Amino acid sequence: MDPLDANHRHVTRREFFGRTACGLGTAALATLLGREGRAIEDRVGGLAGVPHFAPKAKHVIYLFQNGAPTHVELFDYKPKLSALHGQPMPDSFSAGKRFSTMTGDPKGKRVLGPVEPFRRHGESGAWVSAFLPHIASVADDLCFIKSLHTDAVNHAPAISLILSGAQIPGRPTAGAWLAYGLGTETDQLPAFVVMTSVSKGTTCGQIFYDFYWGSGFLPSRFQGVKFRGSGDPVLYLSNPEGMSRTMRRGLLDDVAALNELKLREFADPEIATRIAQYEMAFKMQASVPELTDFSTEPPAVLAMYGPQVHEQGTYAYNCLMARRLIERGVRFVQVMHAGWDQHGSLTTELYTQCRDTDQPSAALVKDLKQRGLLDDTLIIWGGEFGRTPFIQGNFDDRKRWGRDHHPYAFTTWMAGGGVRPGLTFGASDELAMNAVENPVHVHDFQATVLHLLGIDHKRLTYRFQGRDFRLTDVHGEVVKGILA
Repeated sequence: MDPLDANHRHVTRREFFGRTACGLGTAALATLLGREGRAIEDRVGGLAGVPHFAPKAKHVIYLFQNGAPTHVELFDYKPKLSALHGQPMPDSFSAGKRFSTMTGDPKGKRVLGPVEPFRRHGESGAWVSAFLPHIASVADDLCFIKSLHTDAVNHAPAISLILSGAQIPGRPTAGAWLAYGLGTETDQLPAFVVMTSVSKGTTCGQIFYDFYWGSGFLPSRFQGVKFRGSGDPVLYLSNPEGMSRTMRRGLLDDVAALNELKLREFADPEIATRIAQYEMAFKMQASVPELTDFSTEPPAVLAMYGPQVHEQGTYAYNCLMARRLIERGVRFVQVMHAGWDQHGSLTTELYTQCRDTDQPSAALVKDLKQRGLLDDTLIIWGGEFGRTPFIQGNFDDRKRWGRDHHPYAFTTWMAGGGVRPGLTFGASDELAMNAVENPVHVHDFQATVLHLLGIDHKRLTYRFQGRDFRLTDVHGEVVKGILA
């Protein structure tokens, strides 16, 4: 075979487009240089012209409660649920509704009143269950949205929808969008960090899929960096035996030079990602040990987060880490805690979930507030949907009381970052079944979060496969009623 012809047969598709004169390689390089080459005084990376207007928040801490906390047990007080406790759910509330296969037809399901009593708290008079005394203590700093609703009835599609705007995996998640659009305030840590935890002994833990913090079709440098719950938060923080930091620096410089040659030749964004991630890994060898050293924290602060703050991998530990991360310039911190899927454990494991998450969540609000960081840090607490007002399981077996998935109304709270404190926004009906007052769809919620960060959700887009995609898909309206 002719050597030249043989060489042409082995040219990859990417190499072909990269070598096309004045073609996609040149265009991609121009775009890449335009994005990566701009110097912005107070941040690293990001797009020119973003934010689109003055932001209220600069950072986000998303306390995501995997498995769907039961709104009717924790925040959405409905006296009629207690009044109808044990009676069949009125058909007028559930007719035509789609539930998970575990519920099937809701006809005849019995109403289940809240397990623990509710009380009003603070000057705002917010209703919070006895399950969450610490969160109740900061009620005047919180903005409760009680009219959220979603389109999905199962966990993974619903989590994907609220985090990425689509039920099917493959879209960029909110943290990736913000890393892409806003960049970060540091070059020592990633723009988007994820930490996961689960209560010990729970039987209703959820799987943490990587696409919950993925970058989708954005360059992979924008995906969330997951910090591990044991050992080094990130693998390979330590150099191999016999390799000094100076030697590591020289090795990375040589590798970067080789990668730069390929980048200039093909303008492949993933090569730029490789260069950036190698450099970030080197810097994190110095920044992460300091980040994870809690010895400088005042004892009173550690006590505020509760005893589990000293145990790596717990929710309390991750909440304190989240504060330390945003202090150091990280843009988006996603703290995910699993175990809220109470199909048959409202009277048992729900107590454990609340015990493990209540005090650290409230402590984070107090900690940021006393440090002057709450004004420009948006805290979000919530899950992917709520739980049904009717029972799942045998009504006569109280130890196995449960509730199924419920997409039609659920509660999320927010604090800081430009939201109105001490506000309860929206409402469900008298049985907490449907959002009836100021309903907020997941896409509206996403548009509002971006707005608080100075972003017009319709303008932060990325062209992929011939279409301009955005976090809110083709939907979403800013919920102006919650803005400070």
